[in-house]
Amino acid sequence: MKEIFEWNRLFFNELPEIFILEVIFRSTVMFTILLLTLKLAGKRGVKQLSIFETVIIIALGSAAGDPMFYEDVGIVPAAIVFLTIIILYRAVTWLTGKSKKFEEFIEGKTECLIQDGKFSISSFKKETLAQDEFFSELRIRSIEHLGQVKHAFIETSGEVSVFFYEDKDVQFGLPILPAAFNKKSKIIATDGIHACTFCGHTEEQKPGTSACKVCKKEEWVPAIKTLRIT
Repeated sequence: MKEIFEWNRLFFNELPEIFILEVIFRSTVMFTILLLTLKLAGKRGVKQLSIFETVIIIALGSAAGDPMFYEDVGIVPAAIVFLTIIILYRAVTWLTGKSKKFEEFIEGKTECLIQDGKFSISSFKKETLAQDEFFSELRIRSIEHLGQVKHAFIETSGEVSVFFYEDKDVQFGLPILPAAFNKKSKIIATDGIHACTFCGHTEEQKPGTSACKVCKKEEWVPAIKTLRIT
């Protein structure tokens, strides 16, 4: 039967002191794995916190929780985990301040998703951001079509920042309300300005079929030009 406050077990779990070196190694490896995993998950996977901040929270939370509940986890190894994580945190913070490329790798960088009322296709590919998810973000801001949006950016935190045209500068744009967007078709039924459903490019169209001049896709929907309701 184990005794309460058995000090060697409490602090070291009856492990040799040299085990501390293994703890440092384990902590460094897991910290790196966490960082790379969340990096691959993308900004939206860790919305509102940066990837680096999320790694720190997960790592410290795990290190703090186990010795609180499990008698076979020593306090000293857990404390070494904390110390290792803080040292890694300081090292990464120092490197991000010294190297712009390293900072962009760790924190990511702000990407332009909409430029002058049209999608920035290359940025969407980088961010693996679903069109429906993005449209939802815009609708929350009472946006009806892309012609109301001058610029939209995805920040390093995963948040979407939107800058609007003034009312006098609003253009024809791709509708993002489901009822209007779902009217998309490869067959253009009427004369008028239509929007490419893939890239948001707008142009005058006649009945029939047509490929977008920008992305070469062939699905269109009638463009609309309404002012934003605020």
